[in-house]
Amino acid sequence: MDLVGRIFLADGTECHALTGIDDHSRYCVSAHLMARATARPVCGALRLALERHGLAKAILTDNGKVFTARFGRGPGPVLFDRICHDNGLRHLLTAPYSPTTTGKVERFHKTMRAEFLVEHDRRHATLDEAQAALDAWVASYNTERPHQGAGMRPPSERFALRPVDEPELVEPELVEPELVETEEDEPTVAPRIAPVTRRVDQAGKIHLERFAYGVGRWLAGEVVEVRLSDGLVEISHRGVVVATRARHHGADPSRTITNERAAWRASPVRPPTVGASVLRFVGSTGSISFAGWNYRVGNPFRGRQVEVAIVGKTLQISLDDAVVKRHPIRHDRTKEFGAFSTPTGRPRNRRPA
Repeated sequence: MDLVGRIFLADGTECHALTGIDDHSRYCVSAHLMARATARPVCGALRLALERHGLAKAILTDNGKVFTARFGRGPGPVLFDRICHDNGLRHLLTAPYSPTTTGKVERFHKTMRAEFLVEHDRRHATLDEAQAALDAWVASYNTERPHQGAGMRPPSERFALRPVDEPELVEPELVEPELVETEEDEPTVAPRIAPVTRRVDQAGKIHLERFAYGVGRWLAGEVVEVRLSDGLVEISHRGVVVATRARHHGADPSRTITNERAAWRASPVRPPTVGASVLRFVGSTGSISFAGWNYRVGNPFRGRQVEVAIVGKTLQISLDDAVVKRHPIRHDRTKEFGAFSTPTGRPRNRRPA
């Protein structure tokens, strides 16, 4: 299914149509005109198609806001998604900027413009007149016009071979997604999980609480935006979704990934296996120096004194009995003696008053 615009009435009013074709037979199941392509008219056209032709196994759409809350600001789901879910329809979404995924319905749009709109554009005074003319053309398209994708037979011949059942269409409860009801039946605003940013490490991963999510080595060093929705972690780079992962960290919104401090509280400190723990100050760049090597801690910890210990083959950095960072050891191991001999680090340079 898709939306197509640039359909004009006699007075210049632009209309839109919700179009849909059966993937196998190319039978047009929806070509419904509407004055505005908003949620309720679009979902009204969806209901009409389902009532006329029965429930499909799945519906494929792009990422338009009337179809999905994937890139919207609200928590979702939108009405279109709720209708699909409540009626057992699998709603499939295309990848961003991938119009070829819905190429069959796009090809239908090309045919509709060439065979219908060229003759009927700006001819009809009202939306009802335009819809009646479009319905007549769709009937011809389905039952008379040979279709190359259906073996040069009309789509209706192949569409008629489908198993027909008539389950009752379930109407979703029209509850505003922004509000939830408390025990006292007083509407309150549902908590939103705001997007956050993370920098991709050299291994092509980002970290949320105690879990790593793969993004791709090609984005190492880049800042990405992270959104949480429906048990998924969506990772975007410059407005394009580059990865979608199943969510593994905590589901409590109060402990979501708001900043670096929320991530280090969950991991306990392990005792050192080599030498003793030493103290280091986090510099203005968010890093510490240990055995001649700079290790990243994070900008939120600049100016703080952290504890550094070698645990196995990793360098553990902790603060207030909680781990901040763990890094693979990259420094020269022969220089560790000098690091342990200055447990509080070198004296910090202070400017004279």
